[in-house]
Amino acid sequence: MAGGPAASATLAENNEAMFRLMQEKRGVTAAQISRIRQIFNASGMAGQGNPAVTRHPMTPAQAAAKVPGDPYQYYRNAQFERICGRKYMAPLYDPATERPQDATVCIDMFEYPNVPMAYPVTWISAREAALTCAAEGKRIGDAHEWEGAAAGALLAPDYRFDLGSHGAMRSWHNAKWGQSKSWTYGPQWRRGICAQNSSKSPGCNGGSWSGCGTNTYPVGSFPNCRSGLGVYDLEGNAAEHMNLPLAPGQMASRGSTTLGVTEMKGSWFIWDKIRAHEEWARWRAPFWHGTRVLSTGSHRNYHLGFRCFRDVK
Repeated sequence: MAGGPAASATLAENNEAMFRLMQEKRGVTAAQISRIRQIFNASGMAGQGNPAVTRHPMTPAQAAAKVPGDPYQYYRNAQFERICGRKYMAPLYDPATERPQDATVCIDMFEYPNVPMAYPVTWISAREAALTCAAEGKRIGDAHEWEGAAAGALLAPDYRFDLGSHGAMRSWHNAKWGQSKSWTYGPQWRRGICAQNSSKSPGCNGGSWSGCGTNTYPVGSFPNCRSGLGVYDLEGNAAEHMNLPLAPGQMASRGSTTLGVTEMKGSWFIWDKIRAHEEWARWRAPFWHGTRVLSTGSHRNYHLGFRCFRDVK
């Protein structure tokens, strides 16, 4: 509840309620839920935050009141569902040269669990995120795919593998796009548009499970926090794990199962109050807490989540 603990007494109870919602509203199968439950149980932390310290600024009911009608129907898109084959996904394409039906990949409209009015999953490692997407027949996204969703146009990959290092590739990319930076909602950064006005837990010491609550909003609470391709909450709420390939064979978008290194995308739930670093649609971050995506030691924290992608052609 807003101002109080998460709805159930334990992380496991909250996760079970989330799994039921995923089945009911999104059609995730019992077999898929069984595999996802194994991943979350093995993690011991993956879920919607530590219930003992999490204080959400808005309830799902309060969030639903901001959306015209039934939010579960409001966020459905019949054309997208025909293209993507799943609820609450959006096709990625370049509107300058393509139509939605030309898309070969779709992205979850919302942060996982990708159900309107649900709180985002956090405290999940990049490895666990990739495994969870795979359990649903989806995959983790490459950095350029997330960037295309945020900027409103999926462009061809522009990884400069020849430069030989994460730092050199990042510097080249950010210099290329830095003169035309934009955000999901337009060319200027603005407060109050996305799920970014929450507060850290009092005394949050940088990232402990017991000290830092996942004080996120329900996804879809801010209908105007929408990219040109119909993807929500790319700014605010949870930051998001993505795959950054450092070689052609590490591109998830080309079928890699070995993957590259971790890339953290998006801002987080207190961004309107604390702007800790640069952040815009095609910005690539430093190698923060960097590992291979599939490393058992990949990073997790209280404001870091993910969303999934699905190849459709």
